[in-house]
Amino acid sequence: MQGLFFEKYYFVTLSGNTIETMIVVSTQLEVKQLVLEWQAKGHNIGFVPTMGALHRGHLTLVERAIIENNKVVVSIFVNPTQFNDPKDLEKYPRTLEADLALLKPLGVDLVYTPTNNDIYPEPDTRVFDFKGLDKVMEGAHRPGHFNGVAQVVSRLFDIVMPTNAYFGEKDYQQLQIILEMNRQLGFSTNIVPCEIIREADGLAMSSRNMRLSAEHRIAAIEISRTLAASKTMAKNHTIQEVETYVVKTINAIPLLRVEYFTIANAITLQPITQWTNAPKTIGCIAVFAGDIRLIDNVIYN
Repeated sequence: MQGLFFEKYYFVTLSGNTIETMIVVSTQLEVKQLVLEWQAKGHNIGFVPTMGALHRGHLTLVERAIIENNKVVVSIFVNPTQFNDPKDLEKYPRTLEADLALLKPLGVDLVYTPTNNDIYPEPDTRVFDFKGLDKVMEGAHRPGHFNGVAQVVSRLFDIVMPTNAYFGEKDYQQLQIILEMNRQLGFSTNIVPCEIIREADGLAMSSRNMRLSAEHRIAAIEISRTLAASKTMAKNHTIQEVETYVVKTINAIPLLRVEYFTIANAITLQPITQWTNAPKTIGCIAVFAGDIRLIDNVIYN
């Protein structure tokens, strides 16, 4: 077997036959041309947008998309408009060759790796109104972050024209923002939520985990442990008591610092004070392990 690379197409030569296995392009014109060809043949399109530094969590989204669609597109783009801290943007891991090596065996049809200019040929000045979804939790601590998320996801939807798009529930608030953006802009794309994928010790998988020191990686286990314990505690304690328990327990670990922990209505994302105030309740947390910021969440009912 001989592997060849030619004009951004990956080929595998097997028994004298050349078989196209994965296409990698960097311009929206190439993406649109391929997608329109697929749509003309009646194919539906599954889409997994990523910022690279892929891990098992991303791959489960891709695997589900492959099962549920005729063609699958993955984008790899570190979007500058959603970073409110320039240092965080600079430090975000970029591992394109390793990412492509992970995607190729899965059966992905197309990988889109655009430049900033391809996504934003002109500055994106749109400002979205998310009806308060972006004013709490992550939005309160990262002003402008979700507007940048909506900018890039809407641009990608315009380019890829997906039938189904897959997003992980670890970024639960982001998922609600994308659902609202999808509704407001009238996309026909079906948004598919996918459950959190965790390491064997419970830590939610994240591209940021690779930046943790060995000591901080061990300490970070306490985040998911404490959230799991709080779910049991919630059966006979008030919301205020559960919130206090989570914050104090995690802050008791010297290497960790809670930025926020909020128990909220899982649809409106607004904080609640009584368990009966929402049909579905979620606890969302952000924790600094050293200078690495980790998020997680737990559903209570």
